[in-house]
Parts: sequence; C-alpha cells; structure tokens
Amino acid sequence: MPPQIFRQPLRGISFKLASVAVFAAMAALIKATADHVPPGQAVFFRSLFACPVILAWLAWQGNLRDGLRTSDPLGHVWRGLVGTMGMGLGFAGLGLLPLPEVTAIGYAAPLLVVVFGAMFLGERVRLVRFLAVALGLVGVLVVLSPRLTLGADATARETLGAMLTLGGAVFAALAQVFIRRLTMTEGTAAIVFWFSVTATLLSLTTIPFGWVLPAPHEALLLILAGIFGGFGQIFLTSAYRHAEAGLVAPFDYASMLLAIGIGYLAFAEVPRGTTLGGAAIIIAAGILIVWREQQLGLRRPPPEG
Repeated sequence: MPPQIFRQPLRGISFKLASVAVFAAMAALIKATADHVPPGQAVFFRSLFACPVILAWLAWQGNLRDGLRTSDPLGHVWRGLVGTMGMGLGFAGLGLLPLPEVTAIGYAAPLLVVVFGAMFLGERVRLVRFLAVALGLVGVLVVLSPRLTLGADATARETLGAMLTLGGAVFAALAQVFIRRLTMTEGTAAIVFWFSVTATLLSLTTIPFGWVLPAPHEALLLILAGIFGGFGQIFLTSAYRHAEAGLVAPFDYASMLLAIGIGYLAFAEVPRGTTLGGAAIIIAAGILIVWREQQLGLRRPPPEG
C-alpha cells in the first residue's frame, strides 16, 4: 500500500476509537438480551441489520458494484463459517460472564493469530513475538484462573462461559487467517459485506435449537446491535484507510475501559483483580506484538467486531 495514503493519522485514531466505542455498545446490547435470546438468533440480528448500513455506505462512496465483487466465493464461505462460530461463541459468553471479563478473554484472539499464521500461512515467528505470545497467554490464564475450578470462586455456568468465550477467541483468530488469505484477491468492502451475508444465512441453521419471539424492547436492542455493528465496521475500515495498522491497533485496548464502565453502570458488574491484572498482561503483550510486526514490516488486516 503506498505510504502517501496514510496522511491523516489523527483521523485514523479517531475512527478507531469510534469503532471501539460502537462495538462496546453493541456488545452491551447483545448482553442485555442474552438471558432470553439465544446466541444464534443474536448473530442473525447482528449480521442482517449490519448489511443495509454497509450497502448504504458503499453506495454513498460510489463503490457499490466494485465493492461487492468477489473472485473467491468459497473463501468467503470458509471465512464466514469460522467467523460466525467465533461471533456465536462470543455472544454466548456475554450471557454468562461479566462484560470486562469477556473483553479480556477476547484479547487472546490477536495472540492466537500469530500462532495460526505460523501454522497455516508459514509465517516465521521470531523470538520477540514468540515471547510476547507466551506472555499474553499467561495473562489469559490469569483471567481464566478463577473460572477453572468449581467452588466458591466459580459456578458451572461461569466456567462454561469462560470456555465459550475462549472458544470464540480461537475462531476469531482463525477468521483473521482466512481474511489474510482473502486480502490477496478481495477488497475490504467485499470481505466485510459477504461475511455479514454468510453469517446471516448460517445463523438460520440454529433455529432448531430454540429461537424465541423477542419482546418489543429486545427486538429493538437487537436491531440496534446490528446497526451498531455495521457502523463499527465502517469506522474500523476507515481507521485503517487513514493510518497505519501499527498506529491504530493498540487503541483497540481502550475497549477494556469502556467495558468496565458499561459493565458497572448497566449491569452492576465490578471486575475482579484477576481480570484487570490478566488484561494488563495481555495488553502489554499485544502492543509488543504490534510493535514487533511493524519492525519486521508485516501487514495485518483490520480485525472485525
């Protein structure tokens, strides 16, 4: 990508922070309905109602036809499959764990991208990134530690939530591997839009597992979650258009501050010390990985919310 594209770093950072805020609000809306609405149904609303927002954005840019063109439809299907699994497991975790804890465990995804990139794409992992990944995974274990032993510190429900959320991070990391492959032939707009379409269709396969009729206020929250998801993706794409990935990527960790604030105000959740301590370790490791990738000249695609 030509270096002259990145002329507005402050605008890129602003778009990144806007995307973080919108995705945090989206997660809160999903969590607010999680006691009644199954995760697969939440994925349906999140994906379906993001599509009109993305289409309107492409039309406004005059990029509707070219933006949706694809030369690798099967690649979109595989990316959609793992991405939908990651989203569904993450939404399931939101119904079982505090929002800050889900956010912290989700930070495992960028660490696992390094591992999967080496396994499936043949990327070389040098010592610094290897040690950073190991440090980050220690942080993940710190966050998970209270949930790994049933008893006074954890219920079966919370342990299940931790495992589901971690599974969501694994699938989210795998989705990033597929995105790295897709970016060789596909535009960002096509990757974003066709994922929303694929996730919408795949989520329909969960109907036999018990969809419900949402109450009017729940339906409104779910529709808003989808709209927020669409705007979040637009803001995220715009951030990476105006500034280098290494500059804007660390601002993703601002989501922990938002998760703590929203969790406390909306759900009366107070984060554990292990959540905060583990998150600090993971964030330090993640920033180190981004810095090292910049040193090595590695390119990473924009993550998806």
